[in-house]
Amino acid sequence: MQTTPDTPLPAGGAAGPPPAAAQARGHVLVVDDDATVAEVVAGYLTGAGYDVARAADGPAALALYAARRPDLAVLDLMLPGMDGFEVCRRMRAYGPVPVIMLTARGDEDDRILGLETGADDYVTKPFSPRELVLRVDSVLRRARAAAAPGGHPALLEGAGLVLDPAARSATCRGRQLGLTLREFDLLAFLLRHPGRVFGREELMREVWGWDFGDLSTVTVHVRRLRGKVEADPAHPELIRTVWGVGYRLDLAAGDTPAPVAGAPA
Repeated sequence: MQTTPDTPLPAGGAAGPPPAAAQARGHVLVVDDDATVAEVVAGYLTGAGYDVARAADGPAALALYAARRPDLAVLDLMLPGMDGFEVCRRMRAYGPVPVIMLTARGDEDDRILGLETGADDYVTKPFSPRELVLRVDSVLRRARAAAAPGGHPALLEGAGLVLDPAARSATCRGRQLGLTLREFDLLAFLLRHPGRVFGREELMREVWGWDFGDLSTVTVHVRRLRGKVEADPAHPELIRTVWGVGYRLDLAAGDTPAPVAGAPA
């Protein structure tokens, strides 16, 4: 099912909040100047138990954001006046919030720029509203798990990289890395499994928590991550491509990362 004018909304799927705001699963801000798309997306999210606010442009989105900080924003790239990139930047200036970007353009440059501005996921129109709900579930679940207290897990270290899972901070040879939520999760996963090759499908399942989706998302994240951790991203020595198979993190002999307490082997 795609986001078209005749897409049926789920039962009771008006764009407003659930009845009596009954223990909503989270507050989601949907920003899209296409009223049909916004209504369908809001309807499905409401039907899934989320409390939803809607905005049709950047200024309205920022006003709603300031009035009530959402748990996640679904943000269209092509907005009138102020595009989604700028809206995302301004939101990020106030603090971290998970962002899923929507766009009718599938250009990789746009996808990379979206990730650069802090987007945690990127969905190309037309899309399945049900799949978008699953992506919202996945991004929120990981964001909450990252923020949840639970002791102080050990640092992950290797090849000059130091990741602190509790603080969600990362350095490379003493230099602070500005990683998005997904970039951090991807690098941490690879550091836990050095020398092992993972296909894009496996990385999408283990890092993103999806059993399906656009595999180019993995490719773009690997490329962005190389740009931040490799001495020469055009000739990567750390995150290597194994042609026809996937990606592998290579560490120097004897350079074994410290395991995270409670992490799967």
